[in-house]
Amino acid sequence: MTHGHDETTARQGRIAALVIAGAGMLALLAPWIVTQTGIAPKYEILLYLVSMAAFIWSLVVTLRIWQKTRQ
Repeated sequence: MTHGHDETTARQGRIAALVIAGAGMLALLAPWIVTQTGIAPKYEILLYLVSMAAFIWSLVVTLRIWQKTRQ
């Protein structure tokens, strides 16, 4: 791998890590957000779905990084 590929891979890894951290915080704070804002409880499920989508996206990105570094 060249230096440019290493930087790109590291950047993708950092983005995936931030998305994982953000999705985890969103999942943990979803009930609090709903009660504090007074919105309907159905939006709590929407926040959970957004969090799940972020987790799945970061899993796909992480697997692609792993495959790229194995070659």
